[in-house]
Amino acid sequence: MSPDFIISAFVTLLVVVDPVGLAPAFVGITYGLDAQARRSVALRASLIAGGILIGTALIGDPVLRWLGISLPAFQIAGGLLLFWIAAEMVYGTRSERETRAAEQAVEERIRNIAAFPLAIPLMAGPGAIAAIVLLAGQARDALTLAALLGVIVAVCALTLLVFCFAGAIKRALGVTGNIVSSRLLGVILAALAVQYVIDGVRAALRGL
Repeated sequence: MSPDFIISAFVTLLVVVDPVGLAPAFVGITYGLDAQARRSVALRASLIAGGILIGTALIGDPVLRWLGISLPAFQIAGGLLLFWIAAEMVYGTRSERETRAAEQAVEERIRNIAAFPLAIPLMAGPGAIAAIVLLAGQARDALTLAALLGVIVAVCALTLLVFCFAGAIKRALGVTGNIVSSRLLGVILAALAVQYVIDGVRAALRGL
């Protein structure tokens, strides 16, 4: 098991999920709830998202093989998808979409806001699922896969912590801080996405 893999997996998933960036959406979705209810929603959302991502890590690769999709193909597609998410973060359109989803959830009075839109699609969205499938494909042994599952648990736990202090974090960062952090994380994710595409192209060329 390589420490570089653990670091790369943690950074990738942390940037894709973007707990700090989700804080404003969480505040909007849970507006009007008391502190205990907010903590309950945060816990349920983190557990649901963690379960989805762990399930993806365990069965994502077999499902791809069953569908006849090669890992290099998914690496390239996943890298392009992650790059699209990164571009949204850099240009600010992702936060706008998340805010609209939060407002819609409140207006429609969705009974289980922990499952939607918090767990899906804000936490365990297409980008996070694509990233987990890519990372699970790089896990060559059970120990590395176990480390990836630990990374998922760690990121979900960190997201839960952020949700519990979402109001304070939003106020502390301010408008400028939220914008700067989102743009910086977007640039990092874009670089990781390009690396996924490069790795996928190399693997595809080796298989020719």
